[in-house]
Amino acid sequence: MFELAHPWSDGGPGLWILFVPVLWALVIFGVVTLLRRTGRRHGGPGRYFRGPQGPARSDTPSPIAVLGRRFAAGEIDEEEYWRRLSVLEEHFGTGAKGDTP
Repeated sequence: MFELAHPWSDGGPGLWILFVPVLWALVIFGVVTLLRRTGRRHGGPGRYFRGPQGPARSDTPSPIAVLGRRFAAGEIDEEEYWRRLSVLEEHFGTGAKGDTP
């Protein structure tokens, strides 16, 4: 027992005794990190803690894009398209490319 307490006295394990605990700590840290990252990608527990500042869904099209799709599909005519587009531009604050403020 004396040899383990004094590794510098010829026969103790020295700093090698720290290798196994450090190795296990690295393995556990790696597993926890891997599980947390994959959980966030697949909508895991991290999404509940983001609050109202969470990123907006990118698969939701903008109202102007929906209006353009409806016009292209023939669901609305040109007059209704321009009328609704002007209302949307007033609401969302987007002007035409040639407009000046």
